[in-house]
Amino acid sequence: MNTKLTLTIEKSVIERAKKYAKNRERSLSELIENYLKALVNTESDKKGQEDLTATVKSLKGSFKMPKDFDEKKELTNRLTEKYL
Repeated sequence: MNTKLTLTIEKSVIERAKKYAKNRERSLSELIENYLKALVNTESDKKGQEDLTATVKSLKGSFKMPKDFDEKKELTNRLTEKYL
């Protein structure tokens, strides 16, 4: 369930953040939600992530893969293009 949240942030920061979100085809709400999720991860959620840098952790959840994406096929195609 989504809930509305009111924040007080400098106008210039909001404007830059909106441009950032638009350039990445995301909503500002989605970016903020993903950031907050990254902040409040529990210890059990962090298992296996100890070696990830803060930058990589902050990107988690920012990319939505198509439902029909075939990772093995894509990897095969990329490697074929690169080496053949």
